[in-house]
Amino acid sequence: QVQLVESGGGSVQAGGSLRLSCAASGYKYNTCMGWFRQAPGKEREGVAAAITGGGRSYYADSVKGRFTISQENGKNTVYLQMNSLKPEDTAMYYCAAWISVFSCGSWSEGGVKDWGQGTQVTVSS
Repeated sequence: QVQLVESGGGSVQAGGSLRLSCAASGYKYNTCMGWFRQAPGKEREGVAAAITGGGRSYYADSVKGRFTISQENGKNTVYLQMNSLKPEDTAMYYCAAWISVFSCGSWSEGGVKDWGQGTQVTVSS
């Protein structure tokens, strides 16, 4: 049974940092994993993604240079280090596993196979 388990998130002041993690179980092969986020009243948007097993990483323009996605060797676990956080980063963050590694970096929700339960990130000014 496929499962994505998230941890991390919380509240921080602008300029601060937070770290999210997502552990996937039930995947036999390397996959594309990452995060989307959804702020109140807005559509869900892609944030970052990476192909497990040391593959390429992808970032939305809004987070480039501030967020870093990394992996735990030998495990389908990814981390999102979020630095220089801004109030506009406030959102529910959802871990995602894509249907195919070939669609990694595409921010269409139609390419996502599985979703985590979501974790709240709140950045105050």
